[in-house]
Amino acid sequence: QVQLVESGGGLVQAGGSLTLSCAASGRTFSRYSIGWFRQAPGKEREYVAAITATGGRTSYADSVKGRFTVSRDNAKNTVYLQMNTLKPEDTAVYYCAATYSDYNVARLYAYDYWGQGTQVTVSS
Repeated sequence: QVQLVESGGGLVQAGGSLTLSCAASGRTFSRYSIGWFRQAPGKEREYVAAITATGGRTSYADSVKGRFTVSRDNAKNTVYLQMNTLKPEDTAVYYCAATYSDYNVARLYAYDYWGQGTQVTVSS
């Protein structure tokens, strides 16, 4: 059982940077892999990035590779998504999610727990 809260969203100009945080409850946080997803109006929710519980291995969607970085601080029960060189196409509600598995981290169905989301708007 884990509860997640996203924060750090806001308005930023194209080319700018923003860092999102995903704060989790529970002393077993380090045992969960954490994924980031986003959803724009009228669009399907899509995978962005993930970091595993074991070894802190990271993965990224092709659309954000080289621009976004996911990291975790287990002592703070927090996962971060550093977003650089933001584009208007990055505008969406961003969600973090937790799974007890290290596998299939790019798949929506793999995740058991979800946060409420935080809005990121990139102006052109």
